Amino acid sequence: MPYETIQVEIHGRVGLIRLNRPKALNALNSLLLKELAVALETFDADETIGALVITGNDTAFAAGADIKEMAGASAVEMLESDFIPTFDRIRGIKKPVIAAVSGWALGGGSELALSCDMIVASETARFGQPEINIGVIPGAGGTQRLARAVGKALAMEMVLNNRALSAAEALAHGLVNRVAPVERYLEEALTLAAEVAGRAPIAIRLGKEAVNLAFETSLSEGLAAERRAFNFLFATEDQKEGMAAFVEKRDPYWRGR
Repeated sequence: MPYETIQVEIHGRVGLIRLNRPKALNALNSLLLKELAVALETFDADETIGALVITGNDTAFAAGADIKEMAGASAVEMLESDFIPTFDRIRGIKKPVIAAVSGWALGGGSELALSCDMIVASETARFGQPEINIGVIPGAGGTQRLARAVGKALAMEMVLNNRALSAAEALAHGLVNRVAPVERYLEEALTLAAEVAGRAPIAIRLGKEAVNLAFETSLSEGLAAERRAFNFLFATEDQKEGMAAFVEKRDPYWRGR
């Protein structure tokens, strides 16, 4: 389908989505988020795609939410809006999603990156939650995912005092997976996504679910869920193929079943 605010590409088994509101530094409005969710869900349902990448441009991943769109809204209008619930659709994607971030990732842009499973940053990336400057707080996961990623102390400073993180700081605090030069960050993200997409699809899906559960359950509940997933994978053809290939010293051929 045609999109107005994003561009979609396919690179082998990787689906790439580019945020495309350059004049607004890719600020997130309702249309962009809806189109992003539709594109992600379309790729998620496509058996030929194994992993996804979301990116912006070299200047900005996304410089926040479109404040003009929500400035005059009432509390009830925000409650009934689909804007923030759309982030739940992004969180529900089963395949791994990698954010390729360069330049500004602020407010909703930072929250979008945090909603992804991994982040590859360029050396110019800057992550921040500046909502306090306009009299609100992060509303799409910025207080929760950020605190889980970088810890309470730093998250407090970012949320309460507009502390921004450079790419190097984000790497040091575990917010991103790796940092690359501007001319190579997207290539690095696509390479990482291609590597992930080349692995056993059902195991990838259950592995993603298990890691995410580590932030939502107790240790005993998480371990029990991990064990169930591990045991279930022995009912798949991919487990039989993977272990046979290991014993036979050859590359496995994954069927996703």
